[in-house]
Amino acid sequence: MAKQRSLGVGFLRGWCLVFSLCLFQCNMITFAILDPLDFLALQSIRKALHDLPGSSFFASWDFTSDPCNFAGVYCDAEKVISLNLGDPRAGSPGLTGRVDAAIGKLSALAEFSIVPGRVYGPLPQSISQLKNLRFLAISRNFISGGVPATLGHLRNLRTLDLSYNQLAGEIPRSIGTLPELTNLILCHNRISGSIPPFLSQSLTRLDLKHNSLTGSLAPSSLPPSLQYLSLAWNKLSGSVDRALSRLDQLNYLDLSLNHFTGAIPGRIFTFPITNLQLQRNQFTGSVEPIDQVTIPTVDLSFNSFSGQISPLFSTVQNLYLNNNRFTGQVPASFVDRLLAASIQILYLQHNFLTGIQINPTADIPLSSSLCLQYNCMVPPVHTPCPFRSGKQITRPTSQCNEWKG
Repeated sequence: MAKQRSLGVGFLRGWCLVFSLCLFQCNMITFAILDPLDFLALQSIRKALHDLPGSSFFASWDFTSDPCNFAGVYCDAEKVISLNLGDPRAGSPGLTGRVDAAIGKLSALAEFSIVPGRVYGPLPQSISQLKNLRFLAISRNFISGGVPATLGHLRNLRTLDLSYNQLAGEIPRSIGTLPELTNLILCHNRISGSIPPFLSQSLTRLDLKHNSLTGSLAPSSLPPSLQYLSLAWNKLSGSVDRALSRLDQLNYLDLSLNHFTGAIPGRIFTFPITNLQLQRNQFTGSVEPIDQVTIPTVDLSFNSFSGQISPLFSTVQNLYLNNNRFTGQVPASFVDRLLAASIQILYLQHNFLTGIQINPTADIPLSSSLCLQYNCMVPPVHTPCPFRSGKQITRPTSQCNEWKG
């Protein structure tokens, strides 16, 4: 009996040992150790960045514990694959400091972002070593220097957002060669030079507004895959006719506050655009849509467009044609839709228009705004106009006669 009890105890101890070893191995698999190079890289990145007052993002970054559990750190197979630095909640103070060159040691990194804050200095060239990087976003900080040309080595990059920084210099041509690029957002910087050609056939968003870009748009420089294009507040010039005619997937277009010249293609009004901003350029010629315009907002103001206003614009909800050289009568379809409150804004001031068929006692809906002042007619209805329209009700006769001549 004693011998049997001894054998039973031995068996039980042996089974417990096997179970313990199995459990240990399972734990080792579950709590794998981070790659030493990634561990050291995270330490260097942490030393170069600090929480701004009111932020506690780095509170969880205790290197005596598993870095894969740090805020903003995501791992797979002992490697860091995503690094999102800073508290993403609205109103968070963000971080300050620099982006350390050790970022290039995170060889498996696919996503890297820093929330708005006061991170300064240039982007390290070592970022170009991140061959798996697909998403790079460091916006609303104080990043300076130029856009590194070596970012063109990131052949898997899909999103590059360096907006609202202090970047200067030109957009490297290598950026335009990125084959997978989908979103390029460099707005609100100090970037100069010309816009390089973009070869990616998957580019859908290009936002370069509020820079100092110059030159013209080559006909084939922008891919037809574009859905969002903003080049506003630059110094771009030349014709856009051929470049725009190819972009039939656009749903947003803003070329305002540049020096573009020439005519605009009539077919642009058939694109699936919801907001068309072409104001404050030097466009000329007549504006002739080829079908009824269904774009909710169209702004062609402060150009040199001429000829008569097409009735095909009467279906636009917010139409800005002011400060041009349009002539003739306002089409009757505009009056019908205005009185039906289908048109919310109709700005026709500062042109050479000669009449509009509307009853002086007509009630303009409170939800609608009409401005007719400073044309070659006395407005039959008195409606409030924008303050910047001035106080003159009609254009001087001498100007109207000179224009007719």
